[in-house]
Amino acid sequence: MTPALDPDPVLSVRHKSVPPAFWGRRASEAAGERHPLGAFSTPLLTLDRAASDHNTVTLMAWARERGLEIAPHGKTTMAPVLWRRLLDAGAWGLTVATPWQAQVARAAGVHRILIANEVVDPVGVAWLAAENDADAAPEIACWVDSVESARILAESAGTRPLDVLIELGAPGGRTGARGTEAALAVARAVLAAPRLRLRGVAGYEGSYGADRSAATVSRVRAYLVELRELAETLLGWDALVDPIVTAGGSAWFDLVADELGPLAESVGRRVSVVLRSGAFQAHDEVYYDGISPFADSGLEFRAALALWARVVSRPEPTLAILDAGKRDAPLDLGLPVVHGVPGAVVTALNDQHAYLRVPAESTLEVGDVVRLGISHPCTAFDKWRLIPEVDDADGDTPRVIGFIETYF
Repeated sequence: MTPALDPDPVLSVRHKSVPPAFWGRRASEAAGERHPLGAFSTPLLTLDRAASDHNTVTLMAWARERGLEIAPHGKTTMAPVLWRRLLDAGAWGLTVATPWQAQVARAAGVHRILIANEVVDPVGVAWLAAENDADAAPEIACWVDSVESARILAESAGTRPLDVLIELGAPGGRTGARGTEAALAVARAVLAAPRLRLRGVAGYEGSYGADRSAATVSRVRAYLVELRELAETLLGWDALVDPIVTAGGSAWFDLVADELGPLAESVGRRVSVVLRSGAFQAHDEVYYDGISPFADSGLEFRAALALWARVVSRPEPTLAILDAGKRDAPLDLGLPVVHGVPGAVVTALNDQHAYLRVPAESTLEVGDVVRLGISHPCTAFDKWRLIPEVDDADGDTPRVIGFIETYF
């Protein structure tokens, strides 16, 4: 059995920007005192609790209205506190990307887990088999996209069959059997292996488009149609046990709902159509805010993450240097955006510094604190072991009401 995590960490020097006065105290104790942000060092990443809760309720309701389940991708936050909120709000399960992430999820008490990847590492396979055979065994399923990946799992030692989903890919994508015929060959190999149990089909449409142009939408939709047809074929074989059909990152869940949502009705049997969107819980102000289908889907997500950075230098009239850099903020899908400083733009990040271009007449001074919006939640959380949670980041005096511990 995987040991449980401590849900209330002791604050220490390991936790960036937490003041020395808090070291040695439990996170819950410090949070109960509702300290203002000024009690913490900069740079400081915070999560707005109200915004995050709003995002969770919004997407859960949207999925429920369409008969969809959701197993949010836990790799975005790697934060058991946030995972538990998703599950308490009605999430079907949790998605992860690696066996180690699945181990963290099990340590956090998550019972139903999708490993959205092929599991071929011997240590990971052995853990998966042992966990699957444990008393009160969890429901864990992983992907296979080749006869070889199926064989590796089939040769593992254990009693209970391992659940797998056939991953469909397309040329230019990431993992996934290239095309329906290749996927069906993998399915036949799984069905011939007593050690394995075929649960369904899986895909990741995000590999096939990163904008909302007509050509990209058409390409993503065509991929999802092929995924649906693969599922229909396997359902026609009566080959799937408690069927699952899953896709849906954080950018294309509307198309997934269009193409996969009607599947159960069309085949005349119960099928769990599972979205795996994960970034919505925190959202962002650049990438997902620009590509996700908010207007078309009637959705409104709020950016829950904010990075607070201090001006350490104003060496030129149009340049200010902040004390936050790429160790603190993501830049893989765009640079942070600036709040509250008219005309200011982040132009570059060093390890520990941000370059802020400002109008020459700007009154920004050394020592001032600037709020930045982040560009990609998945690469923001991994830079922070502990993230203070605030009551209202837009308020005059945001106060810390909790701490989000991450596992990276």
